[in-house]
Amino acid sequence: MKKKISVVTLGCSKNTVDSERLLNQIKLNRFTIQEEPDEVDAVIINTCGFIEAAKEESIAAILEAVKAKEEGRIGQVIVTGCLSERYKDDLRKEIPEVDSYFGTEEYGNVIREIGGELKSELLGERLLTTPSHTAYLKISEGCDHPCSFCAIPLIRGKHHSVPLEELLGEAASLAKKGTKELVIIGQDTTDYGIDLYGKRIISELLHKLSGIEGIEWVRLMYAYPSHFPDDLIEEMANNPKICKYLDIPLQHINDEVLKSMRRGITRRRTIDLLHKLRKRIPGIVIRTTFITGYPAEHQYEYEELYDFIKEFKFERLGVFTYSIEENTSAFPLGDTIPEKMKNKRRDTIMKLQQKISAEYNQSRVDTKIRVLIERQEGEFYIGRSQGEAPEVDGEILVKAEGKKLKPGKLVDVLVYDADEYDLFAKLSK
Repeated sequence: MKKKISVVTLGCSKNTVDSERLLNQIKLNRFTIQEEPDEVDAVIINTCGFIEAAKEESIAAILEAVKAKEEGRIGQVIVTGCLSERYKDDLRKEIPEVDSYFGTEEYGNVIREIGGELKSELLGERLLTTPSHTAYLKISEGCDHPCSFCAIPLIRGKHHSVPLEELLGEAASLAKKGTKELVIIGQDTTDYGIDLYGKRIISELLHKLSGIEGIEWVRLMYAYPSHFPDDLIEEMANNPKICKYLDIPLQHINDEVLKSMRRGITRRRTIDLLHKLRKRIPGIVIRTTFITGYPAEHQYEYEELYDFIKEFKFERLGVFTYSIEENTSAFPLGDTIPEKMKNKRRDTIMKLQQKISAEYNQSRVDTKIRVLIERQEGEFYIGRSQGEAPEVDGEILVKAEGKKLKPGKLVDVLVYDADEYDLFAKLSK
């Protein structure tokens, strides 16, 4: 009987890539992969430890697996990923029922623990958990920035880039398997190459990725604002295969808060960059995230953030409440804003953003756009344009009208209606 193995992935898309590498190694060892972690020989839980909510979700998943083990429905419980990397010793003491704890990227140890052998020459290959036409491409690991609230450098270490040729080989392999959209990820994608080549070469990477046969869209996520390369703006503006979409987490806009956060940028420089992006890349969709309830954010600073969002009108926006993290430079500041106030500030901003998003979507009614079809639900095909990233943004519902469209097909549609987050369209004639 083949061993049955289940992998549970928590957290961000970077964890998704790690799990996909593990899954491919499990497949190469001829084990059976089972989606649901029930009645299996082993479950591998790839945890997140970025903020308190993510830690709680990871611990809940571990405890659920331990209970299933005690009931005889799971053989081994193996924990890996960010939470385990950061709190391995504490977890061993608190939840000793787990068979093994491993940190991030310990592929060999995890595979050996379930009785397999690491195929190191094939470590870069992945078993995709996303639809085959869309794949994440992790171009770097770790981060060199000293952001006061962030524990990523404590977990993932210093920034290190994946060599250019390795990424091009991985992307070419994905394209041969049907991938049309590459979603570029890393802790800071704009720093790509600085450690290996002495300069930031993210624009060169995107240019070469866009030249791979079969790749239609290249989407950039997790860009850092304080040293945004000018040649990257040119590449995004002039290369039709680079999505006119940018994920650039700003976290705040008030100068004193930004200084305390150690973001390396000011309000003025942030606004200058945003205006430059909109001027030089017409039609660009900008996605960002902000933090409410940081210790230096009093009512005045919060109102400044709110007014800035109201004025700039980001096409895509998310908000997190501040999570105090031990061993970060913000930890001595305490957690001074009550949770209720943090949540109220977040909810107020999201209510504002809902209105902004509705206005933006209404502006797209009666326009023609190109859509990547993902799946069918009832009378609609569900897809995305260059303006929507997978998992985090809205979708485009395209009337089926008796047509047969395969997932991964690019079609032209006419938008006829919109709500706060989704568009409704029909095939363009």
